[in-house]
Parts: sequence; C-alpha cells; structure tokens
Amino acid sequence: MKNKKDGRVSHGMYGTRIYRIWNAMKNRCTNENYPEFNLYGGRGIYIFGEWKKFESFYKWSLISGYEDQLTIERTDTNGSYSPENCSWATPKQQANNRRSNIIINYKGVSKNIKEWSETLGIAYKPLWSRLNKGWSAERAFNTPLKDVQTS
Repeated sequence: MKNKKDGRVSHGMYGTRIYRIWNAMKNRCTNENYPEFNLYGGRGIYIFGEWKKFESFYKWSLISGYEDQLTIERTDTNGSYSPENCSWATPKQQANNRRSNIIINYKGVSKNIKEWSETLGIAYKPLWSRLNKGWSAERAFNTPLKDVQTS
C-alpha cells in the first residue's frame, strides 16, 4: 500500500513488537549515536542486506518461528544478523548464550555455570563461588555443600 504523502510503501507494522525488534537491531548495527552501537556495529556486526528492509526481515521471522514471547538471537555472538546466524529464542535461552557467561567443560560437556547449577541441582551462588575461588569443576560439582571448605 502506498503512502499518499511521500509515495513510500507502508507495511502497517510500525509500532508492533516485531517492528521494534527489527528497528533496535538496525540501530545497534548502523546508528553511531545508539547507546549499544559500540557492542554491535562498532565491532563489525552488520545486518544481512535484505534485512535492511523490514518486509524481508518480517517474512524470514514468520517462517522461522517468531512468536511474541521470543527474542532474536545470534548463534555466533560475534557474527552478524543474518538468516544463517539468527533464530528466535526464549529469554532463558538468550541468557545462557551471553558472551559474558563462563563456560565450564566437564566430562566432555560444555555449559555455563547457571546451566550446570540446574543440571546438577546445586544452588547457583555456592557453585559460582566455588569456581570463582579456583576450584576445579570436579571438586566444585562433587563436594557436598555441607562439606564446603574455604580453600
């Protein structure tokens, strides 16, 4: 549908949640005045060419499982926003994939501390504290909480 005022095509999605996600993504990568630009565009993260138009991003989103409770996630946090590197994820999945997470490899499995906490049934804070003190994963994961030693 054409906008009579300036001739631009209007998709009617302005202000929707998915439009706000797209707009924030675009600003993070292209607007030097955007507060998070240095974490995205400032370090070379860009937007796939076709996604510079909302309609293309919207079409990909619908066929890729977009739902209102999901957020866009880059598989490679150092990679750009593109169909090959993006998916829709829950906030919990997003939190588990932050660059700031500390990944622990134990018996050939890599997880962040929060994921190990949930897997092992060990409270997060004591587990984090043990690992932060330099404990090995073996010791941190297998020492009962009531037997905690300070060294």
